[in-house]
Order: sequence, then C-alpha cells, then structure tokens
Amino acid sequence: MPSPASAQSSFNNYRCADGSQFTVGFFQYDKRAHLQLDGKALTLPRRWTLSGSRYQGKGVTLRITKAGITTLKHARRRTTTCEQS
Repeated sequence: MPSPASAQSSFNNYRCADGSQFTVGFFQYDKRAHLQLDGKALTLPRRWTLSGSRYQGKGVTLRITKAGITTLKHARRRTTTCEQS
C-alpha cells in the first residue's frame, strides 16, 4: 500500500538538449516546484501564465506547456528543451 506522502507527490527526471539533467518534485498541497539541479536543491514559486505552468526563482525558469513541452533556463545558459527520462 502506498504511503500517504507518495500518494500526494510526483517526481520526474528530465534530460535536456544542452546536456542538463534535473529532477522535479510536485506536492499536492504546495504550488511550488522542487528541483534538484546541478547538485543543488531549489524551490521555485509558481508564476501565472495562460499557456501552462511556469516556475521561476534564483535565476532558474521551468516551463511546462499545456501541450507537455518542458523547457529550462538557468544561469547564463540559453533556454533548452527537456524530456522526461
């Protein structure tokens, strides 16, 4: 039987076109995205957008469109497309 915590959370691993890799977690009662990126844990607040979901903070922007396209922008790197791995 799944634990209550696992039933209320979702974790996904992503691999990006520029070679970046990250893990993102979402929790049922928390509107933020929790990322593990470049060995660091980041919590990104959700920002309003009509085209899907956008999470932004500390120089990192994660976008997930309604069509399921995921992009990541971090540090001084260009925006890159990412896929679940």
